[in-house]
Amino acid sequence: MADNRPTVLVVDDVDMNVVILEEILKEKYNILTANNGREALEILGDASPLPKIILLDVIMPEMDGREMFELMITNEKLKRIPVIFITAENDSESELLAAGAVDFINKPFKADIVQLRVKNQIELKNYSDSLEQMVVEKTAEATKTLDSTLQGLANIIEHRDLESGEHVKRTQFFVKALVDYLIESESVYADELRKSQPDIIMKSMALHDVGKIAIPDKILLKPGKLDPEEYEIMKTHTTRGKEIIGELGDINNSLYLKHCEDICYGHHERWDGKGYPRKLAEKEIPLTARLASLADVYDALVCARVYKAAMSYEEAIRIIAEGKGTQFDPVLADAVIQIQNQFREISQKYH
Repeated sequence: MADNRPTVLVVDDVDMNVVILEEILKEKYNILTANNGREALEILGDASPLPKIILLDVIMPEMDGREMFELMITNEKLKRIPVIFITAENDSESELLAAGAVDFINKPFKADIVQLRVKNQIELKNYSDSLEQMVVEKTAEATKTLDSTLQGLANIIEHRDLESGEHVKRTQFFVKALVDYLIESESVYADELRKSQPDIIMKSMALHDVGKIAIPDKILLKPGKLDPEEYEIMKTHTTRGKEIIGELGDINNSLYLKHCEDICYGHHERWDGKGYPRKLAEKEIPLTARLASLADVYDALVCARVYKAAMSYEEAIRIIAEGKGTQFDPVLADAVIQIQNQFREISQKYH
């Protein structure tokens, strides 16, 4: 029969202390024991499930309680296990609590105190775990809903803008290839991109032209080059896109929406400050928008439009190289040149 009792790990180099604690707790808990920090970490490495709580002596040979605790809090798997320190008269309890211990138990042990403190901390741990699971589930649910909403918007844009075809899908894969290369090559943007969550950057790219929903059909679908007045109206798709994203939720609490806003608002800015709508320059332009700009321009160059023929892949790369440091971020332009074969394959696959 399976033992469903919570597990407690007792770590103390004095065998008598281990025996006493085991005797106090064994009725309600499954007990694991270790005589020093090193042995305890080995047990934790193999434990499944992990202990609900650890009773940890401060002074021990080989690895004492403080050393073990410091290693635990740097480990993603172990840092959330509550630790109750077993303290002697000369141990600094305030120091141990300040370091992150949830409680302490004094020697000599009093059975009722040990039982209550272990029980209270395990109940708190269970409550914390259930709250975290609830948040994870609600976040996943909200993200799924947001995914559906944003993909729906992207589909509307594609169906309305007859020229775009698979434009959204291609630009998403261009951005993914570019981000993957920049991270794998440990470029100057590698750390920033890791923190920005590449999968979310790729998904956000689907909304780069969301503002085109607000552009009149006679301009959006015009079979020819736009005149200056029409072009000014077309340029407003960046600001209208920002407004639409803002209506979907709080961008300050959603990295997904923040990337969407940065991309749709900033993908027509230029490295030299001559873009629109804000004439931002260099790193004033969000990195996600600089990535989007290259993906968008490359796709526009190699795909036929009603007002122009498709350009060769070689010519598109030549134009990107010429725009390095003026239209485009030099690091990103160089990266596109390096992975131009991947861009070509993506363009051909989703044509």
